[in-house]
Amino acid sequence: MRSFRMILCAALFFAAASCKPVVPASSDPLLQNPGGTLELQFNLTETGAPQYALLRDGADVILPSALGFDLMDGTSLKDGFVIEGIEKSTFDEVWHPVWGEEDSIRNHYNEALVTLKDKGDRVMQIRFRLYDDGLGFRYEFPMENALTYFNIKEELTEFAMTGNHTAWWVPGDYDTQEFSPTECRLSEIRGRSEGARRGGGTPQKGFSPTGVQTALQLKTAEGLYLNIHEAAVLNYPTANLNLDDRKMVFQIHLTPDAQGVKGRLQAPCKTPWRTVMVCGSATEVLASRLILNLNEPCALEDVSWIHPVKYMGVWWEMITGKTQWSYSWDLPSVQLGQTDYRKLTPHGKHGANNENVRRYIDFAAEHHFDALLIEGWNEGWEDWYGNQKDFVFDFITPYPDFDLPALNAYAHSKGIRLIMHHESSSSCSNYERWMEQAYTLMNKYGYDAVKSGYVGAIIPYGEYHYSQPIINHYHYAITEAAKHHIMVNAHEAVRPTGLCRTWPNMIGNESAMGTEFRGGIRPGHTTILPFTRLQGGPMDYTPGIFETDMSVTAPGQEGRMFHTICNQLGLYVTFYSPLQMAADLPENYARFPDAFQFIEDVAVDWDKSVYLLAEPGKLIVTARHPKLSTLNASAESLASLPDGRKNVISGAARFVYALPKDAQSLKGAQARDVWYVGGVGGPGEQTASFRLDFLQSGLQYEATIYADAPEADCETAPQAYSITRQVVDSSTEISLRIARGGGFAISLREIK
Repeated sequence: MRSFRMILCAALFFAAASCKPVVPASSDPLLQNPGGTLELQFNLTETGAPQYALLRDGADVILPSALGFDLMDGTSLKDGFVIEGIEKSTFDEVWHPVWGEEDSIRNHYNEALVTLKDKGDRVMQIRFRLYDDGLGFRYEFPMENALTYFNIKEELTEFAMTGNHTAWWVPGDYDTQEFSPTECRLSEIRGRSEGARRGGGTPQKGFSPTGVQTALQLKTAEGLYLNIHEAAVLNYPTANLNLDDRKMVFQIHLTPDAQGVKGRLQAPCKTPWRTVMVCGSATEVLASRLILNLNEPCALEDVSWIHPVKYMGVWWEMITGKTQWSYSWDLPSVQLGQTDYRKLTPHGKHGANNENVRRYIDFAAEHHFDALLIEGWNEGWEDWYGNQKDFVFDFITPYPDFDLPALNAYAHSKGIRLIMHHESSSSCSNYERWMEQAYTLMNKYGYDAVKSGYVGAIIPYGEYHYSQPIINHYHYAITEAAKHHIMVNAHEAVRPTGLCRTWPNMIGNESAMGTEFRGGIRPGHTTILPFTRLQGGPMDYTPGIFETDMSVTAPGQEGRMFHTICNQLGLYVTFYSPLQMAADLPENYARFPDAFQFIEDVAVDWDKSVYLLAEPGKLIVTARHPKLSTLNASAESLASLPDGRKNVISGAARFVYALPKDAQSLKGAQARDVWYVGGVGGPGEQTASFRLDFLQSGLQYEATIYADAPEADCETAPQAYSITRQVVDSSTEISLRIARGGGFAISLREIK
């Protein structure tokens, strides 16, 4: 591939610092990364078609790949171009996320903006940014352009592979990413596509037997880890990838709107970033912040109201069938505003009732959680699913057995905030109709977080979950929530693409197959998602299920899950999210109080993360250090609440400061250095060995190790675990057995 070189085509090159013409030799690359290991090449073919290629240490990573568009009016933006100019620059900063896996992130890249023009005076710019861990590029259309309003038929961006790589993927789809990941060679995707859809989410709308979604994790025969994704998707449809498995070339495949248009643009405008992560190890993939760095800085001046949340919820009992979201079975059809629920006969299985919610509040407060999610509190659940009703919920009217003011006051008296649930039933137009009133109601009662949902087919009719108009709806919900100082956890929405950097009130998303799929989650599932779905932002995976037999949780129900208790504990460290749920029932946790202690203790926000071991589909081991500023604030931020403040000092803060359970303040307490380590395994039994060299040298720590017992197995003995304690330091090596579908968790606290 060394013969593929830049063709100057009478281009003018400009150095950003001096704006003086620079004419390099024709063999020079367009860009190199700051570290000098990656090389980006760009040229125009004889027909004026733009192409790019990527090399690492002189070896091909992405072969010459096409760029451009076909437009709905028949215009082509794929050839006939000349290079008008190239501007180069370098950027280097350190920024501090509101929440995250570390307290600071370096954003260091070299950039080139290539301006192209065709004979029709249509101008298309391509902005390339090359980092030490990969490439980002996007298209830009300036105001000075023959193009003003234009509609996309196809985006022609390609990623030409150098071989038949191993891939971890889910099927390409316009509506859902809720599939179990598949591992296979690229050449095998076509034959496994249909099977990969079975058991997935609904609705589904595939487009090709070789279509896959991003983030797509790849591994070459030489052991190089590649990841293809996108960043900062705004006012543009979500991209899939369609593989030409004869040539081993992926092409972008955009989600169309209801009229088949794959993007409606108005200059000046820009597309999302197309990204290619290039890493020498799997742990480097997990440490990459490429997607976040390609997003804009925080748009909010005041972020003091945004905070990490560890929560419980009246949710799992509904998922398992123990209780119901609905209130009555009297009516087959509900018309809000015309149905008087006080005259209906309750069916007796409504989970969000006053007594049950108080029980959850008491348990959450006793164990120092921050919040409680309640689903099924509002009228309309009797006929919500599958009917594509427009006006399905109003998001403000509670059922007769849910006393919103009284329950909210009771929760606050215990130091617990309630999390509102807004299930839109995918009626986006209706949700926007009620959004202002719903957010205002939340402000009235002190709710500061909402779980929104988008189950079912989209309204407006004919749109898809990932089409441009619905992408715009999700963003509108986030920005409107920010005006009300409300944090958002969106389920069934589009997968995130790093926008949480710009809008950090996006504290969680689902957008993948999570715990609610129960038996559909197979061993190894949670060792793949950090390489794929979590690359764009945190996931509300809802971990912590201790009882895997559904007939125990919900008598009369069938089915089981395939993980051990220690696997669930490990997820609180290996799956980063500032919003972490203990998803099981209080009565199930009460049976295993010593294991539940780890969930109570573990932090959810971090100032340092170390990725110790990793291989997709097999194993992830991660160590994290809690952000002490967050723990300190946990005691102080609730001074305005009524009695019961002792319960709001988080379990993580108590662990760091070694406070007794009845302590009411951190005042005078001495902080201890604390780390947490989590590990999750795949479908085979294995041993994880690693050193604790991330610990502070010269200090000793008490390690509390939650590990799979010798007989533990995700099917035959999922609740078999051991808890041991030992004194360790930075020279200690840990070796632990991980059962099939198993894992482990370790709390490390400095010994004073």
